[in-house]
Amino acid sequence: MYLSRVEIDTNNRRKIKDLSHLGAYHNWVEQSFPDEINSGQRQRHLWRIDRLNGKSYLLLLSATRPAPKEFERYGVAGTAVTKSYDAWLDQLKVGMVMRFRLTANPTHSIVEPNHPKGRVVPHVTIEQQKQWLADRAIGAGFELVGHRETESDKIHEFAFDVVSHDWPMLHRAKGYGVRLSRVTFEGLLCVKDLPTFKQTLTRGIGREKAFGMGLMTVIPEVQ
Repeated sequence: MYLSRVEIDTNNRRKIKDLSHLGAYHNWVEQSFPDEINSGQRQRHLWRIDRLNGKSYLLLLSATRPAPKEFERYGVAGTAVTKSYDAWLDQLKVGMVMRFRLTANPTHSIVEPNHPKGRVVPHVTIEQQKQWLADRAIGAGFELVGHRETESDKIHEFAFDVVSHDWPMLHRAKGYGVRLSRVTFEGLLCVKDLPTFKQTLTRGIGREKAFGMGLMTVIPEVQ
């Protein structure tokens, strides 16, 4: 696995004029792997948009290295970096406390007369979004550090925050568009089940992974 990052050239109108919706970013990611396109064997790629210190970055996790030229297509020249992710995964251990960042699409299903199998709708409040992640933590191989839930008085405390929430546009087939709920979480976790946690890091969490959701990254917490 490889983790790659490139600064998006937001000051170049010619470069970013097409990056007006999530589908355009998806196409950018896919076109960064011309060998996969030519062979007709597409791999799944996890990606997200990070905004740090006034700059925007495309972060990409993939089984093979992206082609440098295609990966920098909408980026600032010379800013593309690719590193081995397997080497990082090999350093992880049970009990490690990590600072995490996750961009996801928190949703739930509701049953209605017209949708007996359930209709997927986004969680809209911060409390609902935090609970969505808390409910998935143990099944994803980690524990949220500082999370406390007391049944008697219904107290919920979380050692993580929703640091951004927006509704980017995704253009679907047949010319119509929908807005997806995009939520970024940051906080602390403790690794509990190492094989499962590694799967979480490489396969993502939640829905809409093809469109910039689901990628969690971690760094060790400085003690």
